[in-house]
Amino acid sequence: MKEKVVLAFSGGLDTSFCSIYLSQDLNLEVHSVIVNTGGFSAEELADVERRAYKMGVVSHHVVDETENFYNTCVRYLIYGNVLKNNTYPLSVSAERVSQATAIALYAKKIGADYVAHGSTGAGNDQVRFDMIFNIIIPEVKILTPIRDLKLSREAEIKYLKEHGVEMNFEKAKYSINKGIWGTSVGGKETLTSHEGLPDDAWPTQLSREGSEKITLEFKQGELVGINEETFDHPTKAIQKLQEMTAPYA
Repeated sequence: MKEKVVLAFSGGLDTSFCSIYLSQDLNLEVHSVIVNTGGFSAEELADVERRAYKMGVVSHHVVDETENFYNTCVRYLIYGNVLKNNTYPLSVSAERVSQATAIALYAKKIGADYVAHGSTGAGNDQVRFDMIFNIIIPEVKILTPIRDLKLSREAEIKYLKEHGVEMNFEKAKYSINKGIWGTSVGGKETLTSHEGLPDDAWPTQLSREGSEKITLEFKQGELVGINEETFDHPTKAIQKLQEMTAPYA
């Protein structure tokens, strides 16, 4: 009987590599989980699920943490106007706590022997995932194929092609993280400061120019209404605002 591994899965290059590697090279039973913190539409989640099964996972599970992430974290970032170096919103880094917690609880629920994530050896995401996994499920071993094998994105692409995987490998050169409070894009250009990302690397493209007047309503510091339309939770208002402003990239 194969041992179980719960894989944090977004459908991107790193986690696609992990799903194949864990099942075929390590002979593990892979159960993928995606934790939605507000950055995925229903259509996108369905696409990720299809991709997971194409990669050979045994099961795929979706955890919606959008409102919980807002209630336990984002609202306090708003209250404190928290910006790293007074410039950078704590978006992706903050949501890792909710994601890692949800994944750990799911791994415990299904009795997993291992838990895996696709973080590289660069940046602090690896620390956030490892730390929370070690706190909540210390008995479960952590697997980090991308970090342990010191893989470049080019090496991952080569591996997936050799295993017959078809995907947009040009787009896969970039790592995209989307959540309710922000989006980050990483690629070779972001390793230095002298180059900018090409326009097509961004998940949202410029499709509208000019200006548009938007009226925002706040209650006790939280966004509750837009243009006289009220929402039952601030996350709904934030997502509506994103929908309205996205065409301006």
